[in-house]
Amino acid sequence: MAFDYIDSQLNERQQQGYYRQRTCIDYERDGIIAIDGQHYLNFGSNDYLGLRHDQGVLQAWVEGLAQFGAGSGASPLVTGYSVAHRELEATLAEALGYDAVLLFNSGFAANQAICQALFASSGEIIADKLMHASFIEGALASNGTLKRFAHNDMTHLQTLLAKAQESNRLIASEGVFSMDGDSPVIAELVSAAQQSQSWLMLDDAHAFGVTGEHGLGSVEQYDLNQHNCQIVMGTFGKAIGTAGAFVAGSHSLIDYLVNYARHYIYSTAFPPAQAVATIYALNCVTTGPKRAQLHGNIANFKHKARQEGLTLLESDSAIQPLIIGEPELARQYSAALAARGLWVPAMRHPTVPKGADRLRITLSAVHSEQDIAALVDALCLVRQELGRGAD
Repeated sequence: MAFDYIDSQLNERQQQGYYRQRTCIDYERDGIIAIDGQHYLNFGSNDYLGLRHDQGVLQAWVEGLAQFGAGSGASPLVTGYSVAHRELEATLAEALGYDAVLLFNSGFAANQAICQALFASSGEIIADKLMHASFIEGALASNGTLKRFAHNDMTHLQTLLAKAQESNRLIASEGVFSMDGDSPVIAELVSAAQQSQSWLMLDDAHAFGVTGEHGLGSVEQYDLNQHNCQIVMGTFGKAIGTAGAFVAGSHSLIDYLVNYARHYIYSTAFPPAQAVATIYALNCVTTGPKRAQLHGNIANFKHKARQEGLTLLESDSAIQPLIIGEPELARQYSAALAARGLWVPAMRHPTVPKGADRLRITLSAVHSEQDIAALVDALCLVRQELGRGAD
């Protein structure tokens, strides 16, 4: 019978402890999440600055809806490209110091578009082992050859570059890695790309809006430009609090994507009202106090956790992983925390490598000192209750 493997594979995933189910959210506000009528402190959101509910952002979205309607009505190359989209692109390009910017519906679409458009015929993609699945899937679906270097291992990267054959070559990494919360040594990536005459790309989804003097991400933090980091991808659905993504690069790169990136050409543009709200949110990021509040919360949590002997991965970002090591135990930790009123998702294989199953704690500017103290206390109690992991 057709597709009779479906049930057997689902059963196998359940037995291995990797079965996934969705959780329906009733609502979320001020760091509190409601699920099935129960309320929890939310430590599982990528809304790092709490801008999803910022009154100014919401008002900008309402004004955009009044001006442009609920949707864009078409793909960007038909009639879906509005003055709001153009203004957002221009604002980003000027802020980042890049020639041009192109908007996408998601970071997943942007990463797929980069790989499949640039490597439609041939070439080599050399990516960090922990590069996001959207990029890896895009690379595998391209006609380029994908090679992966050990996470943040510049020696391994140099070994792969020494064996490289193709003239069209892209080195890809992330500004902040989504599961480990750490960052590469950007200067070494830049040097490796220049010495090997490769292009460098950064997926800055988890850094954009958070790092840098004004929150503009890795470009600002490490003084990058389109000559030493030819492609930057960033998203709006995390620290910016709206949705969508962008690719920044030279005029020729962006023109090339407009003409050859199927994920851009054949997809309805995201709503202009979303662009209006995103422009307002960017201003909040660059001028407001929320980033300072977030970084204060990160430092506070790390200090308290280490005082209690909780072993965290090395991360200065809002992503603070606590390795448990077993999928079922990670799920039990998450459930035990939920029973105490804290929502902390368990991340299991294949989202993370086997044996690296974890709690992925994400901090936000909306968390209070009391929230963070409650989290650390609960983690200690659950560790004592379950008797292993998290140390």
